[in-house]
Amino acid sequence: MSAPSVQLNLEPLGVPPDASLGLAVSGGPDSLALLLLAARARPAGLRAATVDHQLRPASRAEAEDVGALCASLGVPHDILTVRVEGSVQAAAREARYTALGHWCLAHGLTHLATAHHADDQAETLLMRLARGAGLSGLAGIRAARLLCPGVTLVRPLLGARKAELEAIVAAAGLTPAQDPSNADPRYDRTAARALLAAGWIDPARIAHSAAHLAEAEAALEWAAEQAFAERFDGTALDRAGLPPEIIRRVILRIFAIHGETPRGPDLARLIAALQANRPGTLGPLKASPGERWTFTRAPPRLRASA
Repeated sequence: MSAPSVQLNLEPLGVPPDASLGLAVSGGPDSLALLLLAARARPAGLRAATVDHQLRPASRAEAEDVGALCASLGVPHDILTVRVEGSVQAAAREARYTALGHWCLAHGLTHLATAHHADDQAETLLMRLARGAGLSGLAGIRAARLLCPGVTLVRPLLGARKAELEAIVAAAGLTPAQDPSNADPRYDRTAARALLAAGWIDPARIAHSAAHLAEAEAALEWAAEQAFAERFDGTALDRAGLPPEIIRRVILRIFAIHGETPRGPDLARLIAALQANRPGTLGPLKASPGERWTFTRAPPRLRASA
């Protein structure tokens, strides 16, 4: 295999050189490139897994092919079989990450790497724009996030283009698996991919914009954390002078104390009621208006959407 045009750099994502690293390898061109790059960059401490969603007759054979490649590279490999119910893409994603999180914990893997790249980032941003997403959604695919307690999910290839990863796989003489759902017109991602293929939008620039939005999102989260610490005393929120977005994020943190994550529309209705000097109840909390908004546990009979 010739020297790849893409290098795997994990340390900026907070992955120590001696960390145990799991790889999610489906057998497609992107994940095969991740496997090859990881085996070259840090052959010790790797373990790979292929999730078999059982949605296509060929899925088991493709997973076994990945296992054979891993064996040739000296990388331990496991096949994780999952059952998918409900909306196929959403349910498959949830089942996949749940299985991978359990797998990482079972094998003492502190980090899990996936092969998301710049083209994926651009597709995701376009899809979320079409859905009217807010800043958090437009920040796109995160380079690193907590997958489950004890396991961090990292995407070290977000700066790489899909064509670069395909070239790495071709140079290794490998034939990747092809998932026909990638061309299924029923899925939003297929439409976004077609828009990018038309050539008017540069995926690299879209991905760059997503990175800027992620920085803005991180800055707002930092400001909200500061406001939460300084303006909320456990019951009352001093909102004087706070921008609406910071108020929204602080109130989300108040709900998080009680183990709740309210839906966006429900939270917006609660805030509108408070701004109109009306009390409201959402989930376990009763919110009361005034110079300082107060949040107290609601009696069980009042626990409903505002």
